[in-house]
Amino acid sequence: MSLLKRIKEASPEERVEEVLEGQSLIEHPEPPKKDLIAAFREGRPKETVKPEERKVDKHQELKSILHKKILKEMKENQDVEEIIPKIDGMAMEIIKEDEAFRGRIDRKRIVDELINDLTGFGPINPLLLDENVSEVMVNGPDHVYCEQNGKLKLTRITFRDDEHVMSIIEKIVSPLGRRIDESSPMVDARLPDGSRVNAIIPPLALNGPTLTIRKFSKDPFTVENLVEFGTLSEEMAVFIEACVKARLNIFVSGGTGSGKTTTLNVLSNFIPDDERIVTIEDAAELQLGQDHVVSLESRPPNIEGKGSITIRDLVRNSLRMRPDRIVIGEVRGAEALDMLQAMNTGHDGSLATGHSNSPRDMLSRLETMVLLAGVDLPVKAIREQISGAIDLIIQQSRLKDGSRKIVSITEVQGLEGDVIVLQDIFTYQQTGISEEGKIFGKLIPTGVRPKFYDQLETSGIHIPASVFVEEEW
Repeated sequence: MSLLKRIKEASPEERVEEVLEGQSLIEHPEPPKKDLIAAFREGRPKETVKPEERKVDKHQELKSILHKKILKEMKENQDVEEIIPKIDGMAMEIIKEDEAFRGRIDRKRIVDELINDLTGFGPINPLLLDENVSEVMVNGPDHVYCEQNGKLKLTRITFRDDEHVMSIIEKIVSPLGRRIDESSPMVDARLPDGSRVNAIIPPLALNGPTLTIRKFSKDPFTVENLVEFGTLSEEMAVFIEACVKARLNIFVSGGTGSGKTTTLNVLSNFIPDDERIVTIEDAAELQLGQDHVVSLESRPPNIEGKGSITIRDLVRNSLRMRPDRIVIGEVRGAEALDMLQAMNTGHDGSLATGHSNSPRDMLSRLETMVLLAGVDLPVKAIREQISGAIDLIIQQSRLKDGSRKIVSITEVQGLEGDVIVLQDIFTYQQTGISEEGKIFGKLIPTGVRPKFYDQLETSGIHIPASVFVEEEW
């Protein structure tokens, strides 16, 4: 079987195993306890475990020679698909010509690494193919971390140098019309599979080019998956689906990496197929199953500092697009005012996410973001807008064991005086922790029936009142 055919027909798992040569990508560095105690007593930060110093050996030398030959072939207008089957033969020729390479290098490993550079994203390609890895973090050429099962781990992967990392970043951002250089050293982008990418380079990044990739499942998670993961219960899934179909305005809040976007995607898929949905994001991540979906994406300024299209611009424009539902990937600035006004003027059933540690904090952040719009409004007027617009806040968190849970579902009941009244409908109660550190708990009702219960009934959606009583769970 030809090399190209073997690569194309191999499953992602087989390709990962081939690249790894049967070795684990992940290190488990455990500094001696004595050193940690000494570091603590001396008041100095503990030293991080660094990968072994890379040496310029025959492996790297052969790879460099092959790389130059490939570049020469590409300059002769040969297609990448034509070059890939030749790489193994090129390596064989070089080894035959130079006896120093014989028996000292792994030809298969070098060929696979070069193929990853040509057809994938270089050394991190095996991590991107591994379904158990949810995030990849490149802190310069020598330190590559990944998140696996909610835990950060140092891998054995390294890049040749800063230029190697830069070439991978360029490969990601160039097809999207984005650029990254000294004049524009930060960029947000996405991979073809929808994974979110952030890159920042020197002089801002002191450790070298830094790349962060938040992976998303090829097949979007469904509510059944979230129930299976323990993010929410089956009863809660029924309740949240009813809230979306009843056109309640729902806000998903939580910290970084808590699973807000995943939950928003699941909520969005509850929207009926006969409604027109407009999604607004910085980098398109939502994967909706409905047919009538219009996806909008913001745009950064060009090299002259012009041409920027913000989330706020897109929210304003979406109101002229006859939307039945507006879904905003994340609210983080002045667009909060336009979003609240839209929710208050007939665009019911809107969904959005935001960063916060609790539902109360989310409301405080929204007040601050409204003030960023430059409109001189009294605080009470802003709170009236918020209390009238948002019906439900779903708070999500990543627990210490790395699991992601919905920790509270809170109703916004209205304004009393100058205070927005919040009422928890469901809260997460931790019941224990295993020896391995796994946290056990459940989302239980508080016994309070939400004020919008009648609105659910009016919409033809019946939920037994017993759902809100703990004894029935």
